[in-house]
Amino acid sequence: MKDFRINKRIVTKKLIKFISDTTASKGFKKVILGLSGGIDSTVVAYLSRAALGKENVTAVLMPYGKLSNEASQHAVKIAKILNIKTERVDISHMIDAYFKKTKTPDKTRRGNKMARERMSILYDLSEKYNSLVIGTSNRTEILLGYGTIHGDCACAINPIGNLYKTQLKDVAKYLDVSSYVLNKPPSANLWHGQTDEDELGYTYEEIDRLLFFMLDKRLTSNELAQKGFSREFIQNIRQRIKKNKFKSQLPVIAKF
Repeated sequence: MKDFRINKRIVTKKLIKFISDTTASKGFKKVILGLSGGIDSTVVAYLSRAALGKENVTAVLMPYGKLSNEASQHAVKIAKILNIKTERVDISHMIDAYFKKTKTPDKTRRGNKMARERMSILYDLSEKYNSLVIGTSNRTEILLGYGTIHGDCACAINPIGNLYKTQLKDVAKYLDVSSYVLNKPPSANLWHGQTDEDELGYTYEEIDRLLFFMLDKRLTSNELAQKGFSREFIQNIRQRIKKNKFKSQLPVIAKF
């Protein structure tokens, strides 16, 4: 797995330059992001501040009731460390009002609605602050479709979309991100007890290792099996990639 590891210093430098150059090329000086208190949005906040300066980064905290208590506390701490501007919008009443007539809404529907509500708010505030919405989805999530289309998948630019979750964690360590962010189980906080790895059925380390050999090294299923990956695991990940590819593509437009 030596090739899987990245040069953290060089990658970080390139990502900072990407944010600076791309934001300017689109005619903007500022970015806005949803800061959840998780590792992905935290890394993007750190990179954005380094690229654009603290005065040009706005972090929006969008909690949902008690479900977001710990995450919100972490997000506040991160914003204070970076000394960036923040805005807080509680989405509880918005979500609850929508599902008021549904006694037992499907948790996936509710989670998707929460993600889309947050992105709607981000895009509204981006107009207020004349800022670009900067994305916080990593390569693992994008490949597996582990995100909500028009929700957390939406953005104007994305600096971390080509980094696997494991690689992103390396960048976070290089940036000296606090341990309470680095060590907590990854979660979108869409319902009580929800964690990414429980939902996916595998750890990010396992998934990233497979994706690296499957996509970067282009090994066949037989070659992957020889590497020690189970046939079930290989098939599961291939199906996820195929099924969710549409989430990262532009809408298909009829030609005639």
